[in-house]
Amino acid sequence: MDSRPVIVITGATNGLGKLVALDLAERGIRLGVVARSQDKVDELRAEIGRLAPAASVDAFLADLSSLAEVRRAAAEIDAHYERIDVLINNAGLHAFSQRVTVDGFSEMVAVNYLAPWVLTNALREKLIASAPARVVTVASEAARQAGDIVPARDLVSTEDYTRRESSKLYGRTKLMDIMFSQELGRQLAATGVTANCCDPGFNTSGLGRELPGSGVLEKILKTLRIGDPRRGAAIISRLAADPAFATTTAGYFSVKNAALLECPLPGRPERIQQDLWTTTTKLVETRVPPSS
Repeated sequence: MDSRPVIVITGATNGLGKLVALDLAERGIRLGVVARSQDKVDELRAEIGRLAPAASVDAFLADLSSLAEVRRAAAEIDAHYERIDVLINNAGLHAFSQRVTVDGFSEMVAVNYLAPWVLTNALREKLIASAPARVVTVASEAARQAGDIVPARDLVSTEDYTRRESSKLYGRTKLMDIMFSQELGRQLAATGVTANCCDPGFNTSGLGRELPGSGVLEKILKTLRIGDPRRGAAIISRLAADPAFATTTAGYFSVKNAALLECPLPGRPERIQQDLWTTTTKLVETRVPPSS
């Protein structure tokens, strides 16, 4: 019987997630990777194999913009593992123009918020049965740019937007991640499962890869040692594995010394966080009903 802790992570084949996966593999963690590309998974496995030959990487393929695929991957993960010690919702997307998913959602809303929500809720009972367990969701400082939030409006909006307007909409999806994490923390308070989120800071991690010239800019920033993604990866790994966070829940932590942050004001009241949760539940059940 494999007694190694199991950590499931999304977005582990690129950027911050890849650095987190490499770090956790070196610690002897058994990794479950949710990814879109088998080729990328193979590259990750090869890199982990060179770094930690005894490490184990299980792959679950899914396009996170499709909530049906997220549900399918969750079912496969649930069936594959006897326990899950940590779920890391790391995958993220900054789209600079509107794209609508097969479920009729804005792609940023689907990938950045709805996919983590669906995956976490599908694995909720497994996490509770595995307690003590943790849920870690990667948010962003961009949440401060979100402006107001009206769940019934913002979850379903598919209006076109410009590259400049995209930052506010990206920030709003990350604000939803903070709100979701804090509400989840309250809901799971008596279960032994913690839920926290973090701001990993500015990172040259490929998130803005759709921008023209982003590759050149990333090389320049790396040369200048600006936006070192290792700092962002470190706070994610700490929330996932550091004993100091074993019982902390509903927190939002900064990349800077893991300082505790407040949720930006528009999404801070428990009332609006609960409204987001309730609205999401109804919307997901309506748009993407579970298969019979």
